[in-house]
Amino acid sequence: AVEGHRVRITGQDAARGTFSQRHALLYDAVDGHAVSIFQDLADDQAAVEVMNSPLSEAGVLGFEFGYSLDSPDALVAWEAQYGDFANAAQVVIDQFLASAEDKWRRLSGIVLLLPHGFEEQGPEHSSARVNRFLSLAAEENIQIVVPSTAAQYFHVLRRQVKRKWRKPLVVLTPKSLLRDSRVASPLAELSKGTFQRILVDAGDLESGAKFVLLCSGKVFYDLLQYREENERSDIAIIRLEQLYPLSDGALDKALQSFAENTTVRWVQEEPENMGAWYYWKARFGDRLFDRFPLSVVSRPPSASPATGSAAAHEAEQRDL
Repeated sequence: AVEGHRVRITGQDAARGTFSQRHALLYDAVDGHAVSIFQDLADDQAAVEVMNSPLSEAGVLGFEFGYSLDSPDALVAWEAQYGDFANAAQVVIDQFLASAEDKWRRLSGIVLLLPHGFEEQGPEHSSARVNRFLSLAAEENIQIVVPSTAAQYFHVLRRQVKRKWRKPLVVLTPKSLLRDSRVASPLAELSKGTFQRILVDAGDLESGAKFVLLCSGKVFYDLLQYREENERSDIAIIRLEQLYPLSDGALDKALQSFAENTTVRWVQEEPENMGAWYYWKARFGDRLFDRFPLSVVSRPPSASPATGSAAAHEAEQRDL
């Protein structure tokens, strides 16, 4: 906003921010009037609108898509209460967000903020169904990102309006990570730098990696914690912060330091038939760049995105 770009965020409980990721509006305890904390950052700033919307996902997302067409200079975002709630706007996603450029040459910079992560909250509150978005991805029509640090989240949103071209951006936003100190970024990382599509964490490898784990989102921190607690010095972890588009060259470069035939595993919290695995398998097969055997670590195939039992979730997470 200070740089002249209008900001418009609508969604269910957007003012408070799902999982308290923002507090855009403060309410006076005496008379109840609202104060926007982002409205007076600079004398000549652009407008900042953060508004709560009804539980009418198709209507709200459809309106915001149209708004983004008329305001290409603005950061226009729709936030779901949970990522799963995008289900109720699927017709808008299919008919407009994913295909408008191909059908009508209409470019949109709309942002979807979809909380995603397996955290004992049940089958309807765990998965934003990244597999659906990946199945719609072709010809660089959309962007699908899973930022795992505060700086990454900031830079990918800023990139959305600073770029000269416009593509819909699907952000699988954090949930419990908002309260994880490991995700925090120093101010210098926000004021400088850019969004990184791939982050490599080689740890303290003693003599090369025995395993390379590819993953995205919250499960990275679970893997990192397990590696540290068990003092594993033979495992490297690579975070794919942008799932699409992702060039083969960028991923190949991230794997350059690992010996040929090092075991590479895609690790996801989702069941095997969901998440990103089927997309990667269709793209790369059983060998990644003909150099690395590629397999998956995931929950078993399931008809439901997640279990409805907290005890079953804990058991599944330990097994994973």
